[in-house]
Order: sequence, then C-alpha cells, then structure tokens
Amino acid sequence: MPSPERRPRDRMVYSAAQLIRARGVTATGVRDVVEHASAPRGSFQHYFPGGKDQLVGEAVAWAGDFAARWVASYRRAEAAPSPDGLFAHVVRPWKDEFSARGYERGCPVMATAADLAGGESAVNTQLRRALGQWEHAVADELVGMGVLPARARSLAVLMISALEGAIMWARVDRDTTPLDIVVTELAPLLQAAGREATLSGCHDEGAPGGTLPGEPAEDVTRHC
Repeated sequence: MPSPERRPRDRMVYSAAQLIRARGVTATGVRDVVEHASAPRGSFQHYFPGGKDQLVGEAVAWAGDFAARWVASYRRAEAAPSPDGLFAHVVRPWKDEFSARGYERGCPVMATAADLAGGESAVNTQLRRALGQWEHAVADELVGMGVLPARARSLAVLMISALEGAIMWARVDRDTTPLDIVVTELAPLLQAAGREATLSGCHDEGAPGGTLPGEPAEDVTRHC
C-alpha cells in the first residue's frame, strides 16, 4: 500500500503503477486505484481531469523515473563500476522482489505496452518517453565508464530488452533462473565493452551519472 504521508494524488499514481504491474491497464479500474490509494472518494476527477489515460500516463512516467534513478545509483555506490556490474545491479531488485513477494507483479512499462502499444492510445507518448529515459540512464552510466556513446546506446537497448524478457519468463515459470541466465550470458559481452573502453583510454570527468528531466546539466568533460 502507498504511504499515507504522500499526497492523495501521488498515492493514486503509485497505486496505478502497482496495480498495472499485476493486472495490466485494461483490468485496472479507476475505483480500484482510488481504493488502493486510500484516496478521498470523488478526488480522482479533481486530480486527473484527463481521466484514466492521464493517470496511466503519469504512472508510466513514474516508473520510467524510478528505473532511471535506480540505474544512476550504481556508480555512486560502486567503487569499481563495470558494464556487467551495472546490468547485475539493474536485475537484482527483480530477483529480490520475486524471491520475497512472489511473481504477481511485473514491470508497469511492459504491462502498459502489452495492452496499449498496438493501438493509438495517448499513453503511447509516455511509454516512449519512459523507455527513452531508461535507455538514456543506462547509456549515460556506460559512457561514464568509457564506452563510446553509440555503443552505449546499443548496449542499453540490449540490456533493457533482455531484462524485460527475463522478467516475463520468470513470472511464467515462477522461477528466477531466466534472470540469472541473462546476467551470466551477457556478462562476457559487457565485460568486453568495458575492456574496449579501458583500452581506448576514454573517461569522463565530472559528476557521475546522467541528468534527469528538469535537473541541471552536469559539467562533464570527456578525455580520450
């Protein structure tokens, strides 16, 4: 359940994301969200005049921001960061979640895409932005480790795609083995990217990690 200390609006966005993780967009009703959030009855229209699309879009945006911030936390906490270590860091919370809470809930971005991406939903714009934000966060971390930008973007797409597929497979099998497999099998490729970065002699000077929308750009100088 969302923290009662959050504003009702924030609680509804969080609750929408959590319910979508388990049920998908179609099976998540506005009343379910209001009840899950312990929000005042009648408050939904006040906070979300754009209706369910607005709520779902903001839930997707919340998920993209959460994912990006988790990615950006890696180099701040790791003494010897590496591309394969970054991927293990991104996968770890899913292993922990499934082991501790079971397999009911997946990724809200993937769940929303499964329901809406094939059509012309207004939420598709937020889906693209959330995936883009996540991709940029991963790529920025890789660039900070010396990987060239074009290569970093390609690896970011690969890493996120492998993670999302492994999440789906783990939920179907009720087993975290798919998550272990993608970490193990991608490790040599990511380690090689790290070695290439070391050999190239490229590194960034400045604050680690990329910036998020609304935050000031960081002064980062690239040296090769």
